[in-house]
Amino acid sequence: MLATKNFVAGSGPAVNARFAAISRPQRASRFVVAVKAMKVGEALKDSAEYYRVLKASDGKALSLASFEGKPLVLFFYPKAATPGCTKEACKFRDEYEAFTKAGAQVFGISSDSPEANKAFADSNRLPFPLLTDPSSILRKTFGIKGDLMGLLPGRQTYVFNAAGKCSVM
Repeated sequence: MLATKNFVAGSGPAVNARFAAISRPQRASRFVVAVKAMKVGEALKDSAEYYRVLKASDGKALSLASFEGKPLVLFFYPKAATPGCTKEACKFRDEYEAFTKAGAQVFGISSDSPEANKAFADSNRLPFPLLTDPSSILRKTFGIKGDLMGLLPGRQTYVFNAAGKCSVM
């Protein structure tokens, strides 16, 4: 219900304008503001998205919080099955044994559907799960900038030590 011009008999324009602003229906914003970019030395659990549940290419649902106390490697890639992303994911696949020997869990993260990520993982024999961030909320929360003047989602890798601190990006 929209507000009318005269809200209270005898009230001045300042009161009417304030009431109109309060009662006006709010539109959802199309813009998401990044809290701040993740930086070396910052803790993963300080991220607003630490407990967000993401769907994995292996059919499971998990949150980053479930890996507390373990080293984590998170690589964000723009689009499954594209040449650059395939090269990046296969490099992580080729080095996967070194990560597991160090006790680290590796995850690839994109906005692709779980089905697209599964097909990508299967076709490239990726031994680690790919996570779906459908609205790029995790990417935005980490402050990852887009490529090609913001037309493509950005590519970024983060390494967190067992204490949950970002040690490399």
